[in-house]
Amino acid sequence: MTEPMLERPLGVSRPPLAVTDLPAPEEVFGVSRIGAKELFKFAVGPSLIALGISIGSGEWLLGPQAVGQYGFVGVGWVIVVSAILQTFYNVECSRYVMATGEVPVVGWGRVPPGYLLWVPVSVFIVIFAFIAGGWAGAAGQGVYALIHGAVPPAGSAEPKWWAIALLVLVFLITAAARRISRALELANWVMVGSILAGLLLIDLFVVPFGQWWEAIRGFVTPAAPPAGITATQIGALAGFTALASGLNWYVMGHYRDKGYGMGHRAGFISGLRGERRELLASGVTFPEDARNAAMWKRWYRLLMIDMWGVFFVGAMLGMLLPTILMARAVELSGRRPTQANVPTFVAGVLRAEYGPAMFSIVLVLGVLILFSTQLGIFEAMVRVTTDAAHATSPRLRALIEGDPRRFYYPFMIVLLVVIGVIIFQALPVSLVQWSANMSNLGALIYPFLLMYLNSRLPRPARPRWWHYVILVLNFLFFGFFFVNFIADFAGDPLITF
Repeated sequence: MTEPMLERPLGVSRPPLAVTDLPAPEEVFGVSRIGAKELFKFAVGPSLIALGISIGSGEWLLGPQAVGQYGFVGVGWVIVVSAILQTFYNVECSRYVMATGEVPVVGWGRVPPGYLLWVPVSVFIVIFAFIAGGWAGAAGQGVYALIHGAVPPAGSAEPKWWAIALLVLVFLITAAARRISRALELANWVMVGSILAGLLLIDLFVVPFGQWWEAIRGFVTPAAPPAGITATQIGALAGFTALASGLNWYVMGHYRDKGYGMGHRAGFISGLRGERRELLASGVTFPEDARNAAMWKRWYRLLMIDMWGVFFVGAMLGMLLPTILMARAVELSGRRPTQANVPTFVAGVLRAEYGPAMFSIVLVLGVLILFSTQLGIFEAMVRVTTDAAHATSPRLRALIEGDPRRFYYPFMIVLLVVIGVIIFQALPVSLVQWSANMSNLGALIYPFLLMYLNSRLPRPARPRWWHYVILVLNFLFFGFFFVNFIADFAGDPLITF
């Protein structure tokens, strides 16, 4: 075996990657072997954080609103295509994290012309896409309805204050953690499991078989979008089905903190109760030899199980179960949801049919759905900014004495105040549609940055040719909806139905 390089250049403007062996999964997770029990106890996790965000604004607001207004045919296939493309995209983003120990926002700084452009632009796009806070405002509406037993009146300020209270709860969860990513995983095990189990039981009780079949048929039948729906609505649905289309990378950094591949060598962000841990400012990769090639295959298999077995399946169930419940609510009531009442529409209809207990159960699930999104998005905005600042600013690292928590928590408080102001300005669903279409902007940029980076990884970690084709399809599919969103904003959409 040849002596491994001590450093490996990758891209421009950033230090070369240190080179050392990939760790074994057993070493990372502290077990003697990775069986089924160990897989779900230790290895599965980052997909749950992504899934907690995924089963949220798109699944509880945009998907049900579109289905409630227009039905499944012409809408369902958009959901399926979006979920498949996004899961492939997630795998490619995570490939880079596993192979280098660098989170994507730091990796983008290696793409020409360098970090002075791509790192601040990427942070800005993430903040700009999600700071509108529609996900928080909608959760606040659900809490209000749960407490008062009624939909909040138009213009009521109380739901917005509840939204801010939930943001404070996110801060407390992260502050109480020893290891922030692990706290998010455990919270999402509880929330996502409760959400899917609860929705499944309610749907089996409420929704007749014919509507189940109509939904499944709509998911797998390509058809023209229904008359009256706008391409902006479809773009929002596509953007927030599964996760956040071209911006999904902002969550994949959790594979570093989980210790996947070279992430184990790079460190993680600990909570206030945790020990201070070193977080490398630049990544680490592995030598191209037989031992590391075999170890890479093992990590890649774990990634595929986490992404396709947990994230994709969960995302599809997370969209199917709320949308068929909405379709049933529309049928029972003879009414269609509006932007103002979609967070609580189903609960109100089911109360009239099945009593106040059903109303409360559905509202609790709705609050859990939207809070899991709130938890993931709010923390991710702070995490992306912290990772970017820590990696690219030696002055900041000196100021915080190498402890990223000294930036992470003060910035979270600032962001909480800013979002709290913004959510008083518009209806939650309007804000969510804005965020979803801004997510599609990422699809015009990041697939190409990802192709540049992944093509320069050690050979065992490089994608196959058809992976690049799928990244281009992400660009075409989601990018079209963003371009149309801008045209529609200017008053001249590219396409109407």
